[in-house]
Amino acid sequence: MNKQIVKWGALGLATLAIAEPGLAAVAADTAAAVPAEEVAEVAEVAAPAADAVAGGTAYIFNTLLFLIGGFLVMFMAAGFAMLEAGLVRSKNVSMQCLKNITLYSVAGLMFWATGYSLMYVDVSGYIGTFGIYPMQEVGGADLETGYSVASDWFFQMVFCAATASIVSGTVAERVKFWPFIIFTVFLTGIFYPITGSWQWGGGWLSEAGFSDFAGSTIVHSVGGWAALAGALIIGPRLGRYVDGKVVAFPGSNIPLATLGTFILWLGWFGFNGASQLAMGTVGDVSDVSKIFVNTNIAAAAGVVAAVIATQLLYKKIDVTMALNGALAGLVSITAEPLAPSVPAAIFIGAVGGLIVVFAVPLLDKLKIDDVVGAIPVHLMAGIWGTFIVPLTNDGASYGTQIMGILAYGVFTFVASAILWFILKFTLGLRPSAEVEMDGLDKGEVGVEAYPEFANT
Repeated sequence: MNKQIVKWGALGLATLAIAEPGLAAVAADTAAAVPAEEVAEVAEVAAPAADAVAGGTAYIFNTLLFLIGGFLVMFMAAGFAMLEAGLVRSKNVSMQCLKNITLYSVAGLMFWATGYSLMYVDVSGYIGTFGIYPMQEVGGADLETGYSVASDWFFQMVFCAATASIVSGTVAERVKFWPFIIFTVFLTGIFYPITGSWQWGGGWLSEAGFSDFAGSTIVHSVGGWAALAGALIIGPRLGRYVDGKVVAFPGSNIPLATLGTFILWLGWFGFNGASQLAMGTVGDVSDVSKIFVNTNIAAAAGVVAAVIATQLLYKKIDVTMALNGALAGLVSITAEPLAPSVPAAIFIGAVGGLIVVFAVPLLDKLKIDDVVGAIPVHLMAGIWGTFIVPLTNDGASYGTQIMGILAYGVFTFVASAILWFILKFTLGLRPSAEVEMDGLDKGEVGVEAYPEFANT
């Protein structure tokens, strides 16, 4: 009996030793107490068992990374909603909340209906396959994939929804609900998945060596280009630019906007960290940890850079610039959050914060009305972050990065502009001047967020 206990104890330790090399010494000491022929028998039985343990463990942890990262990115939908609700005027807050919960829902349905297949199934180089992706895993988990397919779908879907949230903030306060939602249907179901397939689906840009780790361009700049097209075609809010002067429209709730920024900051750890796409080894977990550090440090640098710059330029600190400085730092590091050292991450994030400070007034000079500053944050900082990848990643080249930036920009801007124009000349994009002045909460939603302050 004691001999059998020792024998099968050795079996257990040998199995763990193969799966966890750190236990090899313990297994060797135990095996020394067992005759050689029985040790060989144990090893023969242990090897496939260890392989199964190792494969199953990697599968579990990879899937867990997708799920945890996915629900953190999903929580970013709340961050976008609160940020936008705080930066629009009181009379339009309910509309922003309605748009954000609806666009998230539409993105989920469209990414199921065709988005995931367009992005990942049989990508020919420029486009995947139209149709619903069958996520059912017949016969249980398939360890060969390394993760649950459903967890990957969920993780990719919330990225898609984030792209539409970017557009919502830019065109706030002067676009009708249903035209915006129709635009979201095409953006999340067709435009974003097609361009996403070029890199993350293994398409032509991936083959060319383009690098965008977590989506500075694939997610953020795509949302920014779509938002820019909308801002140009819809036009500015009534009374925003008068006699060559910019009329300030203060946001309704700075604490709410600050809360939204912190929620987005938190969600970004899932956005960037889970884009490692694996957590089944010690190396992968170490990389995820480094990504967390660089993500956090870049955001912090963006805030500090924006605070110092606004103090020097305007003699007062603009809290909205500080909030967007954090987001610009996050967007900037998203293209390559793993390779940079901490000083490099600080530099990349700080430049993102400065981009916001200088780009916001530039847009006003051009009479491009961006309510929440999404174009500087997501488009311009996204371009910066994607361009600077070769500084820390030797496998990327500036030429290929520029080619990718231009490809995403041209396709998304042109496709979005065509759709905005179609909506403008069919359904109409803007409410009447009377409804816009009274507020979209009263004119379209019917529920005012702040009834006592409805006219502000």
